[in-house]
Amino acid sequence: MIKGIGGIFWRTNNLDAMKKWYKEVLKLEMEDWNGTMIKPQSETETIFSFFTEEDAYFPVEQQVMVNFQVHNLNETIEHLNQIGVPLAKEKEVSEFGKFIWIKDPEGRLIELWEK
Repeated sequence: MIKGIGGIFWRTNNLDAMKKWYKEVLKLEMEDWNGTMIKPQSETETIFSFFTEEDAYFPVEQQVMVNFQVHNLNETIEHLNQIGVPLAKEKEVSEFGKFIWIKDPEGRLIELWEK
């Protein structure tokens, strides 16, 4: 029945600043309608998962965390270092892949993942 995730939507206090940050940091080209289309490639996958209110994986005051799959996490870290975006969590390697966290300008954690 489900083909995939259709979108991720959230509110912002400063639309222009958020669009600029996502373009510069994550290279997401934001369109005039304030969003972008990310077209999955054959080696990508979308995880949909629940966490309890008490789970410590990400802050309890943040109801949703977005995970973006990247081609090369080391190159991504290099890009983030070059533009001055600090890691909120150092690289973690597990049986699921490699992960880092960064924060957007409004403090939301974003997970970046290389499978």
